[in-house]
Amino acid sequence: QVQLVESGGGLVQAGGSLRLSCEVSGRTFSSSDMGWYRQAPGKEREFVASINWSSSSTYYAASVKGRSTISRDNAKDTVYLQMNSLRPEDTAIYSCYVRDRHGVYWGQGTQVTVSS
Repeated sequence: QVQLVESGGGLVQAGGSLRLSCEVSGRTFSSSDMGWYRQAPGKEREFVASINWSSSSTYYAASVKGRSTISRDNAKDTVYLQMNSLRPEDTAIYSCYVRDRHGVYWGQGTQVTVSS
C-alpha cells in the first residue's frame, strides 16, 4: 500500500521559514514526478511546485516563485519544500503527491499557518 506522509508544517510568523517533507513508502517509484499543492480555507486547491525524477526540472506557482525551493532525495523517497519569507496568504494545508505511469498518489496534508 502506497503511503505519503508529510511533516514540517506548523505556525510561523510572517517572514519566517518552514521546510516541509514528504516521505513515500509502499513501493519504489521510478521516473516519477513529485510535488506539492495547497488548499486554503474556502479556496480551490492550487499547484505550488513540482520536480521531476532527476531533479533537472522544477516548476513553481507564481505566488511562491523566488521564495520556495523544491528538492528530492530519491534514496530516501522523499520530497522537500523549503519556504522562506512566508506570508499570511501562504496559510493552507499543503499536500504532496507522487505521479508515475501507474497513477497519482496523495498524502493527507500538513497545516501551515502564517501569522501577521
